[in-house]
Amino acid sequence: MLGAWRSHSDYQSFLVENIQPIYASDKNRVLQFSEALSKLYNLDLDVLKLVLEPYYSNTGSPAKNQPEVFRSFVLMSLLKCHSITKWVYMLHHDDLLCYMIGVSPDNIPGVGTHYDLINRLWLEDPDIEKDRQDSLHPFKRKPRKKLAKNQKLPPRHPGIIQKFVDLALQGKIFESRPEKLLQQIFADVAVRPSANAGILGDIEKLTISGDGTCIKTGGSPFGIRTCDCANKGIFNCDCHRKFSDPDARYGWDSYHETWFYGYSGYFLVTYNEELKSDIPIYLRLVEAPRYDGVTAIIALSEARALYPDFVFDKFIGDCAHDNYPTYHLLNKWNIKPVIPLNKKNKNNSKYQGTIKINENGIPVCMAGLPMVYNGFMKDRNRIKWRCPFATGKVDSCNCKDKCSSSDYGRTVYTKPSSDPRLFTVIPRGSDEWKGEMKKRTSSERVNKRLLNDYELELSKTRGKKRWSFWIMIHSINIHLDARLKKSKFDFISMLDGLLGRVA
Repeated sequence: MLGAWRSHSDYQSFLVENIQPIYASDKNRVLQFSEALSKLYNLDLDVLKLVLEPYYSNTGSPAKNQPEVFRSFVLMSLLKCHSITKWVYMLHHDDLLCYMIGVSPDNIPGVGTHYDLINRLWLEDPDIEKDRQDSLHPFKRKPRKKLAKNQKLPPRHPGIIQKFVDLALQGKIFESRPEKLLQQIFADVAVRPSANAGILGDIEKLTISGDGTCIKTGGSPFGIRTCDCANKGIFNCDCHRKFSDPDARYGWDSYHETWFYGYSGYFLVTYNEELKSDIPIYLRLVEAPRYDGVTAIIALSEARALYPDFVFDKFIGDCAHDNYPTYHLLNKWNIKPVIPLNKKNKNNSKYQGTIKINENGIPVCMAGLPMVYNGFMKDRNRIKWRCPFATGKVDSCNCKDKCSSSDYGRTVYTKPSSDPRLFTVIPRGSDEWKGEMKKRTSSERVNKRLLNDYELELSKTRGKKRWSFWIMIHSINIHLDARLKKSKFDFISMLDGLLGRVA
């Protein structure tokens, strides 16, 4: 059962009361934790109790210090400590760190307590998880064939994206996924408070970008042999083996042009122009060879269910998302797609009209010039294009008299319904399109923050459960960064004011 839960206001009082004497006697000691103190002071975990209560029984020994242990993980992330054992050792030798997580030096949560919380938040049958961990798995050698630069692994199953789109349109998502509780915690502890603080902008008109990233596991791809092939002189066998990370797979890193062993993370991110901050709102870990275009359908479906009060207005993705099923899904959900065309799909167009168009789906006039976007007519679901000469985009035109005698110039219309891939609601190549495409890198920057700033891979973690947990914790800290930037709250300044009033 869930034990006594210290409220956020009580934690704030506890923190100030215990930090003040240390600050008065050793100011520099406290100053080095200034940013972490400011973030923890504002991390309200009261909502976490409401999320966790249904997952604890009403009987048995109470689970103690649950908000303190969760806060302990957040501080671990902030201080870039990657070992729970080492971290607990640090807590036992530093009273200041104990007070920061909300415990006294004689009541420090142990290593097992930290791992127990991780296990508690993973919604998978422990027996099934243990069987998979202990069982033998096929040994897969590292692929030798390399792909071209920026080329991604294609979908392993033809038509799989269409199948997922059909399921998404029926409202079917993976309700039994073991990471569901982690996603709910992230939504309630990080995303919604940020939305209330205005950091996400207008939640009824959100622009989100989606992208995947490569995450190398700490487990070995060679596993542990249990066969006796070596005794028989066979040292290069393919027998089943035991792996410390049985869910890890080989995937292709298109940026570094190399194969990696681990997972692919897929995140949905929004960008705050005022703060120049990239804010993750959805996190998912999948198999390394999973195609981003497939994961995007799952991500969008789960994100819409996770945030029923949010309205996703635009979705920005790379060329891995350039396929007709995805456009069809986005149009059904009234989400404007901002996706570059995949060069491999250059001749894969469904448009059969008589209007001549260029590679970006923009009509071309009689003189061979791209026509000018003149707005989207929502009531008739069509895009209006005008003559480039009549709109002043060119100074002269040899075809003026042949084309149209009207001063308004020739006007043509394209309909997204005739080819949603070419005739996007926000026309390709338009100023609005270019402006939105610049935001696509926000998801890449979040990837960079997780991997580099918070040193995700240095933890040498094994298993989807722990990778998913740490991705959630690091992402909470990204939200705390943005909130601190917006509020400009400083814990040290608050302490100075309190000590000044006391004096």
